Amino acid sequence: MSSRTVCVTGGAGFIGSHVAEAFLAAGHRVLIVDDLSSGRKENVPAGAEFHRLDIRSPEAARLMHDGAVEVLVHHAAQMDVRRSVADPVHDASVNVVGTLNLLEGGRRAALRQVVFASTGGAMYGEQDYFPADEAHPARPLSPYGVAKLSVERYLYFYHVEYGLDAVALRYANVYGPRQNPHGEAGVVAIFMGKLLRGETPVINGNGEQTRDYVYVEDVVAMNLHALDYEKSDVFNVGTGKETDVNQIYDLVQQAIGSGVVASHGPAKAGEQMRSVVDWSKARRVFGWSPRVHLDEGLRRTAAWFRGQTTPP
Repeated sequence: MSSRTVCVTGGAGFIGSHVAEAFLAAGHRVLIVDDLSSGRKENVPAGAEFHRLDIRSPEAARLMHDGAVEVLVHHAAQMDVRRSVADPVHDASVNVVGTLNLLEGGRRAALRQVVFASTGGAMYGEQDYFPADEAHPARPLSPYGVAKLSVERYLYFYHVEYGLDAVALRYANVYGPRQNPHGEAGVVAIFMGKLLRGETPVINGNGEQTRDYVYVEDVVAMNLHALDYEKSDVFNVGTGKETDVNQIYDLVQQAIGSGVVASHGPAKAGEQMRSVVDWSKARRVFGWSPRVHLDEGLRRTAAWFRGQTTPP
């Protein structure tokens, strides 16, 4: 497909920077919007046009308009589920109002398509069946999940009202190089960071909570497919396999080469016990499949963490 002007929000962050690299390699003009609240300037790929902006700002809306952005690939977010519970107003301000600010700026100009980083992990709540396909009832248990669902509904409105094509990618638990090891998001990165700093990781509760872990390279491949998809739709992006926290810790321990035994702390109130998504729709439509096995993905991630010049 011909070169387009693509704005990747959150492009200095974990997933967004990998996605931006892939779009640049595919020959697109890439603008990156990131306020660096959790992203890092060194993650911005060479060749991208970087704009340090809050997605809620008038300047960000103006960039969407004046920058002739044709495709918005939206990864910027307040991504901490627990913070969303503690401060739902802030979460909605960033994840809902910030998104609308970008859409309003873009739809008055060149914007024709949106690829939205949604959530499979938080979208379905306590599941009725496993793995959850896209038709599973959406019953998010956190303001973070509610905000992601709200944006999906807004995108449907923008599709009907303004003709914007919108693809929502419902990510499972994404892991890989550049993941932030601080805060509450990303247990793989948190465990690796602590082990490399010589600290003892803490597992919440009994560690039998399961998640679906998908490697960032596979997520990037779905973003590339979505960019060439001239329709509106929703796709799960995961592996269909459940791995509990105790298993993940054992695998991380092996990948890092550490003998530190994790401690167990109290369970987190309201934490989802099982989460896993069905990716067969992505296979049917795009021929996509998760190609990086968990063992291999963790080895690659551990190698990146060990290669950092400052402790993660």
